[in-house]
Amino acid sequence: MKPPANDVMGGAGPPSQPARIGRNKGVNGGPSFPGASNTRRGLCLGLVLTLAGCGFQPVYMPTASGNPGVAQRGLASVNVPVIAERPGQLLRQALQERFGNDSGVPSEYDLTVSYSIAGEGVAIQNSSLATRIRLTGTANWTLAGRDNKRTTLTSGSARAIDGVNVFGSQYFASDLETEAKQKSIAENLATQIATQLAIWFRQQAAKQAG
Repeated sequence: MKPPANDVMGGAGPPSQPARIGRNKGVNGGPSFPGASNTRRGLCLGLVLTLAGCGFQPVYMPTASGNPGVAQRGLASVNVPVIAERPGQLLRQALQERFGNDSGVPSEYDLTVSYSIAGEGVAIQNSSLATRIRLTGTANWTLAGRDNKRTTLTSGSARAIDGVNVFGSQYFASDLETEAKQKSIAENLATQIATQLAIWFRQQAAKQAG
């Protein structure tokens, strides 16, 4: 069974900005996240991810008949523009994998993502050097139509936390672990965003059917 995501939260976000990594406790210029309601939302999404590992089909997967569902068709029509820097590249690749952007479906939407990773030392030695860094990735996204006005249709955010050990003089090993953790965070965030968008597509389809 796949374990649940480490930490997830939701909210609205601004347009695209370069990805950046800092040593501050939060994200530079990012939104504040109230605890109670967002924590409950994170627990619910984490439960969805856990069920997926037990055979439960996420809302953006094909239907029982094997045909693409409303959410899957919608996601396949979402274009993800370039997200700056290496962490942004990892997130974009993860999103494209979940959206099925190689299916040949024409793009009808653009997903703009503002992505940043902040680092905080959490294991401090007597020498004041950190031996472990907590990485917090925050992705604020906006879905817009491809009409002349580029109408904003919906927006949201996702958040994930992971940690990386600092190996002192073993810089190569530290770089490898950091890359692996950045990829893990990107995969986590991409799953959250795909789920949020899939729910939106299904809600729109239900409104039209009603």
